[in-house]
Amino acid sequence: MPFLMTFGDSNTHGTPPIVTRGEYHRFGPGVRWPQVCLRALGVGWELAEEGLPGRTAQFPDPVIGAHMNGQDGLKIALQSHGPVDVLTIMLGTNDVKARFSATPEAVTAGVAGLVDIALSLEMQARHGGFRVLLICPPPVAEVGPIAGEFLGATARSTGLAERYQALAQARGLGFLDAGQIIAVSPQDGIHFEPEAHAALGLAVAEAVGQL
Repeated sequence: MPFLMTFGDSNTHGTPPIVTRGEYHRFGPGVRWPQVCLRALGVGWELAEEGLPGRTAQFPDPVIGAHMNGQDGLKIALQSHGPVDVLTIMLGTNDVKARFSATPEAVTAGVAGLVDIALSLEMQARHGGFRVLLICPPPVAEVGPIAGEFLGATARSTGLAERYQALAQARGLGFLDAGQIIAVSPQDGIHFEPEAHAALGLAVAEAVGQL
């Protein structure tokens, strides 16, 4: 029975666009893109949703906590689930926050670290080998109630897709540019509306089928 694990941040978790800071909400399984993907893949697939709001590809967050560093999180996830057949990675949105001062190249380097963990001999052997689909999140829009945390993020995030694609090609990964399929919500400039979840889930299922 094939097993899919989706590793990411709040957009993989299913966080709706933020209206009021500090309130926790989550879309139901009928909306979240990993669940949409699962249904599109068809009967027989299993899914582990590993989306953590605030997660970065590489940075311990001085506000939210050190556990936001996705490097440790990926190791834990891969040792918690399985055997995994396909792993999707969609991170980088939180890395472009102003407090991390990360260039597109630095964000990509963090994602490369995640890829190195996934493709390591230890993890590949543990799961009997699995494929990786690298997803570049859509660019950030500096609007809404958390825009101040993302000062300058539009320019930084716009530069990610071509770098992620080059990384995917160099490491033999599948690649999907989510920004070619969906856009962030105009409500907060970060999260996805239900329609975007639906479109992304179908696109990911198609990309998984082509791995």
